[in-house]
Amino acid sequence: MSWLGRLFGDRAPESLTGLLDGEEHVLAAAEVDGGGHLAVTALGLWVPGPRRIGWHLLAKVAWGEGTMTVTEAEESGRAGAAVLLTDLPPVRFGVRSPGKLPQLVRARVDGSIRVRHRQELPGGGGAWFVLRKVPGRDGAVLQARPDRGTDPGLVAEIAVDVAERMATAQD
Repeated sequence: MSWLGRLFGDRAPESLTGLLDGEEHVLAAAEVDGGGHLAVTALGLWVPGPRRIGWHLLAKVAWGEGTMTVTEAEESGRAGAAVLLTDLPPVRFGVRSPGKLPQLVRARVDGSIRVRHRQELPGGGGAWFVLRKVPGRDGAVLQARPDRGTDPGLVAEIAVDVAERMATAQD
């Protein structure tokens, strides 16, 4: 990589030409098996399609043996000021030359999290309550992500209460 590449990141893959927001720059990119690229920007992780997943919607990312496994969450509802999330099935991307991609993905996902709390719930199961920064917006949002099989209504009730207490504490 040239010294300019080290300073400013990787060159944007052709597949992203015209798709990046005005000031969005590719910090790292890697070609994936089967075609397409994974690319890191300040706003999210670009995956083949191509489409961008905001850092606040990456529930889990794992790297091992040349494969990046991405579990995206989708907003499935609201609970007062909180957002309810549901995990989508994990997607695996084979990457032969990842460069700094895994490290930057980890740093960006971790950097979006302000506070996280795991709550076990009566009757089994539990939920993650995570306060996260949303790329391109001021402030943070409370997200509630119930485990599969956990009563989403109970998680929503808890999330409403937590969001109200957080708002009161900030006043």
